[in-house]
Amino acid sequence: MQETLLGFGAIFLLAMIRIPLAYAMGIVGFGGIALLMGWPAANASVAQVVYETGFAYVLSTIPLFILMGNFMAVGGLAEELFKAADAFVGHIRGGLAHATVVASAGFGGPCGSSIATAATMSKVAYPAMRRLGYSQELATGALAAGGTLGIMIPPSTIMVIYGIITQTNIGKLFAAGIIPGLITTASLMLGIAYITRKNPDLAPAGSRTDWPQRWRALKDIWGSMLLMAIVLGGIYGGVFTSTEGAGIGAAGAFILTLLRGKFTWRNLYDTLVESSRTTAMLFTLLISASIFANFVNYTTMPGDLKRLIEEVQLAPIWVVGFMMLIYVVLGTIMEELTMVLLTIPLFFPIVMHLGFDPVWFGILIVMVVQIGLISPPVGMNLFVLNSLIPEVKLAAIFKGVWPFVFVLIVNLLLFMMFPSLSLWIPSMID
Repeated sequence: MQETLLGFGAIFLLAMIRIPLAYAMGIVGFGGIALLMGWPAANASVAQVVYETGFAYVLSTIPLFILMGNFMAVGGLAEELFKAADAFVGHIRGGLAHATVVASAGFGGPCGSSIATAATMSKVAYPAMRRLGYSQELATGALAAGGTLGIMIPPSTIMVIYGIITQTNIGKLFAAGIIPGLITTASLMLGIAYITRKNPDLAPAGSRTDWPQRWRALKDIWGSMLLMAIVLGGIYGGVFTSTEGAGIGAAGAFILTLLRGKFTWRNLYDTLVESSRTTAMLFTLLISASIFANFVNYTTMPGDLKRLIEEVQLAPIWVVGFMMLIYVVLGTIMEELTMVLLTIPLFFPIVMHLGFDPVWFGILIVMVVQIGLISPPVGMNLFVLNSLIPEVKLAAIFKGVWPFVFVLIVNLLLFMMFPSLSLWIPSMID
């Protein structure tokens, strides 16, 4: 165990001197293996990780889903989803905030990224909310919290990465995210309803839209909804694999962009470059995390933790609860994806040893990532909004997001206590 603790200490030390965590994990993992097993073993281990990661067929899911989401963004999906949601709920108090959450859920599905969802929706929804007189705190809080739905509503990049690292069925992970995604969407809307009822001045009601206009708004999003139904239906129905579904989704999103008249050669170039950058970043993190995971596996840490848990004789659910508490605390000071990649090699074997379902644990991981994304002081969604909406001070964003952090923590407890909420749909998949 001592070796692993020293490894973690070295990672945090490197991070403090401004070395990116992805590189820090790789350096410490490589050095640790070299000290334990020798330099030839370290070289061989790193070479194997790089080769297997670069040529793994299942990993092609990541760039394809990223490309799909970027094409959807270019195609104007977010704006159309927001208009459709606004047409139905914009007339109630806090209606635009409700519409933001609903649109984020709809856009987050194909996008698969929390940060991208928050960034895109901020350009669409924030100006409308401010024109109607919404407070900066509520508007930015709803945008930040709604953005987190991008990683819960399938397909989700975090789920793909978790599935690859833990060898968990990605299709079942996607299926497991449906009910929690809907519950989380409804919970955020309940939070908005409570906030606006307590202080009506934060969000005035908008004008009511007649039914013919509502139906016209729905007509604008049929293509996107059809594409999502084909991709997810095909994966769940066993018609094609997750990787094939990602390819179909990317191709379909490109066709939709063409049909909507949003295609330009400049848009295509920017989309491909952005997708490549995001993919390169994620693959760097995956490779570094795998190197560090190999180092951890060479130490006595996994076995020591298992023996410690057996000696303490805590109820298994309390062990998982303690893990979730660690994640929530770490999420306030660390980048969320790195946090997950850093800790999964430690926690996942323990979860399996305790007899829990890896799909259920994957949903809990997504939930704690959601919480971390909007938890001050380093929640990534908060800084994204701060950079895109410079007139809003960071302190105001922090103030506005706290009620939604509480809502997500309650949801985390709910999914821990009732695993069937996550496992019901996956249980119907062969």
